[in-house]
This record gives sequence, C-alpha cells and structure tokens, in this order.
Amino acid sequence: MLYLELVVLLGFILLGVRLGGMAVGFTGGMGVIVLTLLGLKAGAIPWDVILIIAAVISAITALQLAGGLDYLVLLATKFLRRHPKHITLLAPVVTWGMTVCAGTGHTAFSMIPVIVEVAKKENIRPCVPLSISVVASQLGITASPVSAAVVFMASDAALGGIGISYPVLLLIWLPTTLLASVLTGLILNLCCRLDLSKDPYYLARKAQLKEVGNAAPQAETELKPYARRSLLIFLCGMVMVVCYATAISNNIGLIKPTAVVGYEKVYEHTNPQLFSSLVQENAKSDSGVQSIQIQEDSNLGRYVNKPVLGFVLTRDHAIISFMLAVATIIVLCCRLDVSLLPDTTIFKNGMSACVCVMGVAWLGDTFVSNHIEEIEALAVRFVIDHPPILAVALFFASTLLYSQAATAKALMPTMIAALGITASNPEHAYIIVASFPALSALFVLPTYPTLIGAVNMDYTGTTRIGNMLFNHSFIIPGVLAISLAVMLGFILAPLLL
Repeated sequence: MLYLELVVLLGFILLGVRLGGMAVGFTGGMGVIVLTLLGLKAGAIPWDVILIIAAVISAITALQLAGGLDYLVLLATKFLRRHPKHITLLAPVVTWGMTVCAGTGHTAFSMIPVIVEVAKKENIRPCVPLSISVVASQLGITASPVSAAVVFMASDAALGGIGISYPVLLLIWLPTTLLASVLTGLILNLCCRLDLSKDPYYLARKAQLKEVGNAAPQAETELKPYARRSLLIFLCGMVMVVCYATAISNNIGLIKPTAVVGYEKVYEHTNPQLFSSLVQENAKSDSGVQSIQIQEDSNLGRYVNKPVLGFVLTRDHAIISFMLAVATIIVLCCRLDVSLLPDTTIFKNGMSACVCVMGVAWLGDTFVSNHIEEIEALAVRFVIDHPPILAVALFFASTLLYSQAATAKALMPTMIAALGITASNPEHAYIIVASFPALSALFVLPTYPTLIGAVNMDYTGTTRIGNMLFNHSFIIPGVLAISLAVMLGFILAPLLL
C-alpha cells in the first residue's frame, strides 16, 4: 500500500507540473482526495505559510504599483552596466539580493532582459549569467528574513522551538547562500564557453532572424513620483520585521513571553530529566497560575501539564501584520489607486504561488504525516551517520513539492523529531540548518516561472531546454550552487550553533 500511495503522490505532482501554473495546486488537492480514499488521514493545510506569502506579496504589490520595484531594478541595472565584464559574477549577486529583500524569487523577472542585453554587448553567452542568476534568486529564498520558508524554520514549530535564535539562522544562511552563488558564477566563468559569437544556437538564430544581431536595448522605465518613498517604506518595514523577530528570539530575549498560550505534555519515559525538573519547578512555584498535575495514562505513562507562555504577537503574526501595515502606509503615502493592485504581475504570480503551496503542501503533508514512523526510522538509520543524505532528500523533495516553504512545512518538524533534537539535546541541529538551502531545487523540472521566463527572454537562443526533461541550462549551475551552499553550511553551522 505504501508504494501505491507514493505513486499517487508523485503522479499528481507530476501531472500538476505538466499542466503548469496554478494547476500544481489543483492536482495537489485532487491527490489528497485519492490518498484519503486509500485510507490515509488528510494532512494539515499550511495556512501559516500561505498567509505569510499573501502578506508579503501584498506589500510588494503596493511597492510595484508605486514604482518602488522599478526603482530597485533601476539601481540594479546601473550596477550591472557599470561592470559589464563581470556580469557572470555580479548578476547572481543582484538577483540573490533582490530576492532576500523582497522575499520572493519573482523579482528576478525584471532583471532577465538586462542580463541578456549586458551579456550580449560583452560577447558573453547570456545563458551563463542567466542560469546562475535564476538559481541564485531561488537560493535567496532560504536566506530572506521575510520569506515564508525562513520564518517557518525560525518558528517554534521548527528550529525556534529548540532554542536556535532567528539572527543566528540568518548569520548562517545569508553568507552561505551568497558565497555559493558567487563561487558558482566564478566556476562557470572559468569553465564554460563564454564566446557568444561562436555559439551554434546563436548563429542559427541570427541566420533566421537578422534583427537579432541589432536588437534594440531595453528602454529605461520612467520612475513614478513616489518610487523612492515606497521603496524606503518597504525596506523600513523589513528592518522592523527583522528587529522584532530578533528581539523575541530565545537567545536575545529583549521581549519576553507575555501570555499563556497553552499547555505542553512532557512524558516521563521520553525525557525523565526534563520531567523531574518541571516537577521541581512547579513544586517551588508560588505564582498560582497552575498547580502541577501528574496524571497516569496506560499508553503514555506519567505526564505533567505545565502552562506555556507565548508572545501576544508571534513571529508569524509579526511578519503578516507588519507587511500588511507596510502595504497600508505605501497606499496612503504614495496615493495609490487600490483598484489597480490586482492587475500587477507580482500580485498575479504571488496569488498563484499561494494556490500552488496550498495544494502541493497539503498533499505532501498528507503522505508524510501518515508515515512518520517510517521516515523517522530512515532518518535515524542514515542521516545521523551520513548527514549530507538529508540535504539530498530535501533536494528531491523540493523538486516535487515545488516550494521551499511547503517542503520545510511538510518535512522539517518530522526530521527534527526523528533526529531527537530538543532544546536540551541540540547535538544534531547543525544537520538541519546546514541542509536547509537544499530546499531550493525548484529548477530541476524546467517549469518554474523564472526559468521559463529566462528561456523565453533570451533572444540569442543560448538559454535552452533540451529534448529530455533534465538537460536544460540550469541543471548544472543549480546542483553546483546548492552543493556549495550546503557544504559551506556544514562548515559554518557547527561554529555558530
């Protein structure tokens, strides 16, 4: 039955990939129906991830309508044109940086025509800087302070729950993903054929379309009156998110938990030391909030109910509320016509992403949540002895689940539990942290929007998708960049955790 369920999982994901766009989410929901008919319990819909994506997209939509995104693109364009000979090294830095700031890889769309133009003028095959730039924009998701994937990993449901602070995670993922992008660009610059004038695909395209050789450069977009103001508001909002998330981190503690949010059960037979300490702590407590209750259960043994303090505004709630506040301020200060917001490309792409995440993540969680014991057994057997195996597993999982946030939501809590990682036993936490960038393998199947956009916008014909599914321009740079990011993570994570 397990193999049949796996066939259903992969079958509906591949069907959605083949149909493209929002259909990935549609087929995910259909797959949930089939899995439940096979006897599985429906998994959890990742509402927190969906709401974070929707909130961030809302703010970026207002930013785009106000012209702030055009201003950011203008700054990046000037930077690339000022250093055209180093386009292979600098283009991925630009797309990575824009993704880190915006929390979505769709910002890379605006840079693709610029990269093609600058590369062609320098007689560099555009596929070289384009391929690594698209991959770098996906890697940037695993380092962005406002991306749903990073926020989830820093939450109490993942690494935040075992005492690893938000700023420490950023200190690991920001440099490792950036350095991996730069090193990949350097390797491609040294190893790839860069001479555009000798590229057979370009020569064939040039022979068919004479105008390709003299294609007109992209005209610079005229900035709107409030473009700079909107970008400043958005960046201030992002800084506020980072500051608040840092302030509530366990290791920083500038803002303390202020509300009782529930109870946790600590079982005597799974963690006797913690059980004993809680018994002693409650016995000495005179707060009167909750007296200790030791109860018996035939299956669970003895356990203790203890009040759990939380934050009135959690990290997830903070990014959602702050981003919606940023959108409101941009609308007010930049005098936007809100009826035009749904017509922007960012809004359309972002809401499509929400549907995709909802369906695919729900399908993935339905399968994973019903086979936690098998997954934990495999993790204990292989990952502890061979830590890089987790990165390989996450690589292929993100290829199928089509989203860093969806894959993290579906697998990371299970892997943390399987490896026995707790606040008192964080020995193997570095494996989770170092492997996190491997979730960026969205380039493997040549259907991701920015990948398709790069192929279509490269009028020289050098950026291609081959006759077979995986022989496209992005596969080698992508595998190389993720491998480097994970390797750097395994070096840096043990030092900072």
